[in-house]
Amino acid sequence: MATACAIATATSTRLAGPSRATAQPILASWGIQRLPQPQQASSGGLRHQQHAALPSPRRERCCRVVARAAATEAPPAAAADPTGKGRAGASGIGSGIKLENVAITFKNQQVLRDISWDVKKGERVGLVGVNGAGKTTQLQIIIGKLTPDSGEVIKARENMKIAYLTQEFDVEPSRTVREEFMSAFGDQVTTMKRQEEIQKELEAVGEDMDRMGELLDELQELTNQSQDLDVALIDKKIDQMMPELGFGPEDNDRLVASYSGGWQMRMCLGKILLKDPDLLLLDEPTNHLDLDAIEWLEGYLKKQEIPMVIVSHDREFLDQLCTKVVETERGVSTTYKGNYTEYVKQKEERTALQWVAWEKQQKEIARQEEMMRRLAAGANSGRASTAEKTLERLKAEGTYVEKPFVPKKRAFFFPPVDTMGQVAVRIEGLTHGYNGSTLFREADLVIEKGERVAIIGPNGAGKSTLLRLLMGREEAQEGTVELGQYGVTPNYFEQNQAEALDLKLTVLETLIRAAPDAKLNDIKALLGKMLFSGAGMEKRVEWLSGGEKARLALAKFMLTQGTLLVLDEPTNHLDIPSKETLEEAVRAFEGSVIAVSHDRYFLRRIATRIVTVEGGKLVDYQGDYELFLEQNEEEAEKMAEKEEKAREIEKSTIKAKSKMSKAEKAKMKKDKAKQFNAGAGSSGKVAKNSKRWN
Repeated sequence: MATACAIATATSTRLAGPSRATAQPILASWGIQRLPQPQQASSGGLRHQQHAALPSPRRERCCRVVARAAATEAPPAAAADPTGKGRAGASGIGSGIKLENVAITFKNQQVLRDISWDVKKGERVGLVGVNGAGKTTQLQIIIGKLTPDSGEVIKARENMKIAYLTQEFDVEPSRTVREEFMSAFGDQVTTMKRQEEIQKELEAVGEDMDRMGELLDELQELTNQSQDLDVALIDKKIDQMMPELGFGPEDNDRLVASYSGGWQMRMCLGKILLKDPDLLLLDEPTNHLDLDAIEWLEGYLKKQEIPMVIVSHDREFLDQLCTKVVETERGVSTTYKGNYTEYVKQKEERTALQWVAWEKQQKEIARQEEMMRRLAAGANSGRASTAEKTLERLKAEGTYVEKPFVPKKRAFFFPPVDTMGQVAVRIEGLTHGYNGSTLFREADLVIEKGERVAIIGPNGAGKSTLLRLLMGREEAQEGTVELGQYGVTPNYFEQNQAEALDLKLTVLETLIRAAPDAKLNDIKALLGKMLFSGAGMEKRVEWLSGGEKARLALAKFMLTQGTLLVLDEPTNHLDIPSKETLEEAVRAFEGSVIAVSHDRYFLRRIATRIVTVEGGKLVDYQGDYELFLEQNEEEAEKMAEKEEKAREIEKSTIKAKSKMSKAEKAKMKKDKAKQFNAGAGSSGKVAKNSKRWN
């Protein structure tokens, strides 16, 4: 029995030093009750310490078991590379990743048809495009969740570590902060837990040498596959990471559930960076974050040298971070150097040139077609044949200039308000909180018919809690939160409304069930305005992109009858055209509105009254956002800083352009004209709202 124990201990992962005591309580939370004792392994990886003490027959059997285990330990010989360099070297990729001619189709609908771009160390690429353009699809192709129909993804090296920060933060509310960071090493801890189980089985294996051999084989395989779990190094990494993220020693034992979304985002980012990734993918990272959290995230990411790919509809966030922008439009990617502001300018120039080239080519096509009609018969048939060949060349792939893409205008409105009383919401003496922490203390507020009230405050202040109290999802500890008595029907848009959609229904079925009394033609008209075509209406919800689900959730919300709109972060996951559509509909709504949003541009557009959550009170500024800025110095300073940053970015862009020589400018202009006149330019649209920062 001692022999089996010695063999198992020798193959266990090494844990050394005083850090064993530090890590033991956390590892115990995963079911590991004790750590394997450190041992020195022989060159074969196993030490048969009590071999001589065994009876001869058992000693021979054990020798065979140990030999078989040791034989699996030697690493395989490296595969021969006749070229002397790997795939990375052959492709010229020294770091990061490269997509070449990637295409993919879902349910007979081509989402991507020609995607080519790359990102290297020190670069931060912003992926932009309308909802449903295929941005998140590209991220899923990179991480291997989806396989493209054609093209390839070239990585700098095999087994690249790719970190993916998704739109929804992956945290376990019941863990402590320290445990949450330790979970970044979950694979190693799981391996160690299994090694512990095998050790216990070896202690009880008895004389069954076959079973002992199986256990030793599995143990050796786990050892070969796993990295050394050095608890001292893990603790050191976490201790270094936590202050960088804003956490102190006092946060170690606090529950994750007690933190706001902004701080949970920091935990997710910290877990990702603890793994030392080779590539960082961020999908709408600013959703659910207040201005302070976004500003912190911008500063932190700027310090990182990791290649990054960012999907975001937050224009200023992309302005602050991106070194280049990749736009996906109608399945084709186009790369623009610089940040979002520079991308907008380049896109406008490119689109203007494309309009000129398209109109010129259309005139030539019309001229050739007219010539063919006039010369089709008689002695001029030869000239007609020449015109036909010319027409074929003009329309051939590679020479045909596509008409620039112009997005559809999507104007629609909420159902009309028939009758409602003067008071929509009444809050009196509200006191409420969680776990001994008070969010509201004797707070009061009255919202009347026709008012559009924006609730502003930092993450964790209680804004969403206030809406849940209003909707009856929670009960106030003290005081009253109630709707008006006459004709007040709330229509509630929750933060994660898209997640509540039934994945098995089609797009059309979703709206029919939401509004059974609505006319079918009206439902289809609304879906058309939300960019769902005839075939798109029959698509099942599970096949929709994140942006398409957001548009469907918004359409469902728009069909619901109500006299009070209750909006909790409604612009999350929406592209700028969809935000505009919502803004126009809210501004035209005749009932009352109460909205919580971190999107200051949205609040500027829709709010007639600003209320902030400060010190447990609801502070009423009795005016719109501009008046609020005049009365709130702190908020005004933040907005001034943001506007100054935008001006600095624009100045740096102009300065960089002004440094170009006349010859360089002339060559650039000539190259652009040549590109479009040759019909090689890709389609595009004139970017709207270039001044919109969020």
